[in-house]
Amino acid sequence: MTTNEITDLLTEAYVDELETVMNYLTNAIVLDGVHAEEVKTSLEADVQEELEHARMLGERLKQLDEAPPGSESFEANQHSLQPPEDTTDVQSVIEGVLEAEDDAIETYRALHEAASEANDPVTEDVAVTILADEEAHHTEFRGFQKEFPQD
Repeated sequence: MTTNEITDLLTEAYVDELETVMNYLTNAIVLDGVHAEEVKTSLEADVQEELEHARMLGERLKQLDEAPPGSESFEANQHSLQPPEDTTDVQSVIEGVLEAEDDAIETYRALHEAASEANDPVTEDVAVTILADEEAHHTEFRGFQKEFPQD
């Protein structure tokens, strides 16, 4: 792997984290109903953690003499995590979170592998640190999925 491939993965992850912040925040605001409260609370807490991930990725890009991208290079990809028309459809948000976390886990595993091949232990550490958080989020929302009332 080259540094360009690592910076491409870091940039992709940076943009994905910021998109996740937007979608988690929006869903935490718009969800309604008794069953939504625990999910909303979790999303609100995760917003701060995802924002910290973006900061870590942006700082690593800067250390590699690259700039994190601005909003003009942003292209939305989290279609399943858009706020539901029915604001009581908590299950669709849970499923969207699980899909977003699956994508993040895949990205951080690829980043770890690329950094390992490039003998870049600092990026490896960033990838492992964030990967652990993403796997914890995934586990939490898998639990919500199991507990949530099915229609």
